[in-house]
Amino acid sequence: MTPKTEEGPSAAGTSPAAPHPAAALPPLSALARSALQFARETEPAFLYAHSVRSYLFARALAEAGGLAPGADYDDELVLLGCVLHDVGLTAAASGHQRFEVEGADFAARFLRERGADEEAARVVWQVVALHTSEGIASRMGPEVAVAHDGIALDVLGRGRERLPAAVLEQVVAAYPRDGLAWAITDLIVDQALADPAKAGPLSFPGQVLRGHLPPGAVPGWHDLVRASPWGDRPPAAPSAPAGAPQAPADAGGTAAPSRPGA
Repeated sequence: MTPKTEEGPSAAGTSPAAPHPAAALPPLSALARSALQFARETEPAFLYAHSVRSYLFARALAEAGGLAPGADYDDELVLLGCVLHDVGLTAAASGHQRFEVEGADFAARFLRERGADEEAARVVWQVVALHTSEGIASRMGPEVAVAHDGIALDVLGRGRERLPAAVLEQVVAAYPRDGLAWAITDLIVDQALADPAKAGPLSFPGQVLRGHLPPGAVPGWHDLVRASPWGDRPPAAPSAPAGAPQAPADAGGTAAPSRPGA
């Protein structure tokens, strides 16, 4: 996308006094301004700050990896995807699907309603829908991978060793964390408790919910297999081939465990 840009990043929430350029947003298009304004007005302050930090970290990590905006990836699509990636945790985009998918559907619709083309809507949908899909997002298009890296860094600190300390410090100074990881956990859990359909047991929201309920309240993979109507059972342990040496018994008559690597 190469829409007309407009100056004035302070209108999008940037701190004009931030001394490091990594903490400043680039010139913004009308569409980017609209997305930032929507996120700022719709999301809790800590979630909006997380969305912007994710983009700033994504851009910095891409640069550290030798990727250039405009040449190797579409910077505006990364910005739009990062800014809208958690909108599914708000009332504006809440439904009965997991928050990543609700947010992706909303983000794609948001872009289309403002004149973006289908390709842009498709890419941003992927950024949002796959932002918790480790091992998949990194294998999609460059915008999805770049955004995923920035989001992962901001939530769990993955990849922070690739950035100078000054970048990390100034981005957080401009957009404070406010306990982001725990605060976002509470949002996910609240949604899941209100509507269990949003937290399938094998999904990321289901995993988050599992840590907030008594053991067994949210089934795991083995529970689902045992409850399957197919009635699958674990295979029996294979018999030792005829003539194979047997493990010696210990003093109590119990076979001694084999040594690792034996």
